[in-house]
Amino acid sequence: MPVGQRLYPVSLVVAGRRCVVVGGGQVALRKVSALVEAGASVVVVAPEICDEIVAMDVEIVDRRYEPSDISSAWLVIAATDDPAVNRRVYADGGAVGVWVNSADDPEACAFTLPAVARQGPVTVAVSTGGHSPALAGWIRDQVAGCLGPEIGVLAEMLSAAREQIQQSGRSTEGLDWRKVLDSGMLELIREGQTAQARERLEACLY
Repeated sequence: MPVGQRLYPVSLVVAGRRCVVVGGGQVALRKVSALVEAGASVVVVAPEICDEIVAMDVEIVDRRYEPSDISSAWLVIAATDDPAVNRRVYADGGAVGVWVNSADDPEACAFTLPAVARQGPVTVAVSTGGHSPALAGWIRDQVAGCLGPEIGVLAEMLSAAREQIQQSGRSTEGLDWRKVLDSGMLELIREGQTAQARERLEACLY
């Protein structure tokens, strides 16, 4: 992937999918942890694997990488300390139509991994298209400071309202959700006045 190429951002559902991480060090640990958190079925391939990964609910393949390791994978991350191995994994993935991300090597990536901040069901992902992971992480940290627990409460409240409207047979597409969000609901939730926030939500939508 050429650095600076415009990317198509997505959020992948990896739950139950076979995702392979080639590498067993600290970089691999971060990748494995994120995949496990998302419910993926993770396979780790490396001759040396750190204790933190071994302790996780993952499949361990304790040897050097072989092309057959990714032949049935849904997603692959190459996170070894050897750029040549990472490039080989990327090439093998391209040959069998499997997406591969190579850590710290945007030129050998079919997809990139953004810096992520989470609060409840809300996820904010920041990417620089491979230009600077450090900048992406810095922006992520700035944004994370604005994502208090009230954001999660607001998201759950909006989700419940959306589901209720859909169950009543109405479409939610034409509703003025921006009006709802600009109504001061977030401030009310932050102050602990969730009942009042819910009343304001209903007043805007019904």
